[in-house]
Amino acid sequence: MREVIVRLLRPSGRLPHQASPDAAGYDVFAADDVVVPARGRALVPTAIALGLPRDCEAQVRPRSGLALHEGISAHFGTIDPDYRGELMVLLWSHRDTDYTVKAGERVAQIVLAPIVRATFREGELDDTARGEGGFGHTGR
Repeated sequence: MREVIVRLLRPSGRLPHQASPDAAGYDVFAADDVVVPARGRALVPTAIALGLPRDCEAQVRPRSGLALHEGISAHFGTIDPDYRGELMVLLWSHRDTDYTVKAGERVAQIVLAPIVRATFREGELDDTARGEGGFGHTGR
């Protein structure tokens, strides 16, 4: 088990929470009430900062229940291990009416993932069966 240090920036900050013992993600919570405008977007503060290990990133992902029941989804994001600022969650509304996120509401989840370091060099690519087949190349 890895340890991630969490700095609570204000009293409304809460530690990320694993909803079940085998859940891959850790829920993060809104620190303030925020209105997400109809068909718009809003940044939601969490009042936490993460101290991730150098070989680890945190991926911000939507909560499926919030998307299904409320039409609100978090935008995928990456928290780098050297970032020490407040974790902010970008929420998108697919609703025709405004939605008010309440302080303490679960707004996203973070999933920790290892970082693979690489170097890039220019060169020729080998041939594959797929080749340059892109979007929709396999049909429906």
